[in-house]
Amino acid sequence: MKYCSQCGAVVALKTPPADNRPRYICDSCETIHYQNPKVVAGCLVEANDGRILLCRRAIEPRYGYWTLPAGFMELGETTIEAALRETLEEAEARVQLDGLFAVFNLPHVDQVYMMFRSRLLDGRFGAGDESLEASLFSQDAIPWQELAFSTIYHTLRLYYEDQAHGRYRVHTGDIIKLDEGRYELRSGPAV
Repeated sequence: MKYCSQCGAVVALKTPPADNRPRYICDSCETIHYQNPKVVAGCLVEANDGRILLCRRAIEPRYGYWTLPAGFMELGETTIEAALRETLEEAEARVQLDGLFAVFNLPHVDQVYMMFRSRLLDGRFGAGDESLEASLFSQDAIPWQELAFSTIYHTLRLYYEDQAHGRYRVHTGDIIKLDEGRYELRSGPAV
């Protein structure tokens, strides 16, 4: 950030009084510009036969890689509304939510992911504008090496672990970037 969105003057990175971290502060009007993580919401969609719906990305980052339908929340919507909207936009699928499944913090990109378990309502799906294709996968057919993001890998891994135990929990954790191409899930408590 270089300029104030309130008055257009130059901003400087400094710690405001009674704060504990640097913020962009306008040198002219003294507006403090707080920057917060972005929320990504999406769905882990299960078909009646147990297969999972994945979309192959038609946009960067990770063009051509597979993902669960998910995207950034818009202002004025809830996380549930965002998850349903993104699933319809990316996979042309209408779903029934079964509940929150995972909340992952990604401090290296300033994001929080919220993934919901859901069921495909009418069996219909397709490639939305941001997808090259959409397809259903059984566990042994998941393209693990072609998944777009570590959040998707960990969501699917935890889903299949829960499925094997016969119960689904809400998972929390931090996905930490170790080095180029390697990430670690530091799990929090599962509920």
